[in-house]
Amino acid sequence: MNIQIFGTKKSSDTRKAERWFKERRIKFQYIDLREKELSKGELRSVAQAVGGLEALIDDAAKDGYAVALARHTPASMLESVLMENQQVLRQPIVRNGRQATVGYAPEVWKTWE
Repeated sequence: MNIQIFGTKKSSDTRKAERWFKERRIKFQYIDLREKELSKGELRSVAQAVGGLEALIDDAAKDGYAVALARHTPASMLESVLMENQQVLRQPIVRNGRQATVGYAPEVWKTWE
């Protein structure tokens, strides 16, 4: 397994995901989204795995303007809006190769073991 966890230390779900993998002694790579954003290829890969770009948007994000912008952007332009406003992405984003989850999803991670 090649697990990557994208998130921020302020996100409680990201911390819970880290703890879940540590408790099972599963090695993972943590990427802080405040320091290094998702690349366009990573964003596309995750979106494809979770069912589209709309599934990546966190309606509870603190930047309400960016959430509204993302929600009201036409589908053809949504990728570029999310690339510019990654603070509205649901966290954590957990990848295992081509598989990915958004949010805290231990029931899916168990199937990866």
